[in-house]
Amino acid sequence: MTLLRFLLCLFTFIGALAAAGALVFSIVLMLRFPPLLIAVVLACWILWKLLKILRVRGQKRVRNASASEQ
Repeated sequence: MTLLRFLLCLFTFIGALAAAGALVFSIVLMLRFPPLLIAVVLACWILWKLLKILRVRGQKRVRNASASEQ
């Protein structure tokens, strides 16, 4: 059981280290190539707008469902 817990912690640490490395690598790439930075910012803005639209639609759907139940 101790070995299993150790391996779990080891793989969790390796995964966190790999994620941090990928994040640093992508930031360096975005700073090195400005069009990539513009593309990432634009993609984040589009995702934010889509989530905002979907959230409003979801709230309307919940309101309609609760109004029909009463």
